[in-house]
Amino acid sequence: MNRRSHSELRAVTRRAVFGAIAFALALLAGIQVARAGQIVPSVGLTRNVDGSTTKASANLAVRGNYGPVMPEIAIGYRSEDRGADEARRMWPVTASLFFTPIPMLYAGGGVGWYHTTVDFRESTGIPDRTREDFGVHLGGGVQIPLGTAAGLDLGGRYVMMRDQEHDQLIPNHFNPDFWQMALGLAIKF
Repeated sequence: MNRRSHSELRAVTRRAVFGAIAFALALLAGIQVARAGQIVPSVGLTRNVDGSTTKASANLAVRGNYGPVMPEIAIGYRSEDRGADEARRMWPVTASLFFTPIPMLYAGGGVGWYHTTVDFRESTGIPDRTREDFGVHLGGGVQIPLGTAAGLDLGGRYVMMRDQEHDQLIPNHFNPDFWQMALGLAIKF
């Protein structure tokens, strides 16, 4: 074998090795991208800071998975009675950014748009009202794998909103902050 054939063979071998490595990395990246998202339906409990009752809530979140960063967009529903003459319904739409220092644990925070409707009984003569407020939240959770395509998700957050007027009957303020705990099923896609 002459010198030129030997160097050509090394070049072809080097290209084949680099091509195989690039193919393996692309394959692994494809597998990671294939499981880069989650849909998380969940049910939970919410408790107002000023309240003494705990109410059920429902949420649906879509999460990404980009290494140690997990962005989330979620929508939820919660309702509560605020006395005999008033009921409050809220549809929060939130955007969060969580960090996953350990694959099963996550912690972070975000912002939310809280569409709130206050319904008064007709006998009060007060018209119903709807408002949109922004708030911030901090939270975290744990996700326990249930195989390769799903996981059990237990999360909690504290939502902070600015103080608001209670209602038109009693001219005082109330703290709209609340705690939320949720249990969901993280379905990977």
